[in-house]
Amino acid sequence: QVQLVESGGGSVQAGGSLRLSCATSGYTDRSYCMGWFRQAPGKGREWVAGISSDGRTSYADSVKGRFTISKDNAKNTLSLQMNSLKPEDTAMYYCAAEGSVYSQYYPLSGCRYGYWGQGTQVTVSS
Repeated sequence: QVQLVESGGGSVQAGGSLRLSCATSGYTDRSYCMGWFRQAPGKGREWVAGISSDGRTSYADSVKGRFTISKDNAKNTLSLQMNSLKPEDTAMYYCAAEGSVYSQYYPLSGCRYGYWGQGTQVTVSS
């Protein structure tokens, strides 16, 4: 019954900005970690950013300083503000949320992601 619904994907010129949002529902409580992943053409799925249940943020080196992850606990929404976008940021972006103890663990974010959104395309042109 956990659901993640993404919005905000689209096309943007290099150097521009885009904000992705993810609405969550179905959790018994709101104290869970969340994150963003992406998968570029011909590449594997890459962890982009994470935010812990107590608000600690973490980022992949490739986006550090350009992307900002945040969440609104009251509204159960997750956001990814993407600035100074580059063509190499072009990918399908996925919202993810904490799953069970058996879900794959990502040490940099301290989160086990077990639920995923449908993916939204971000295309950066130059």
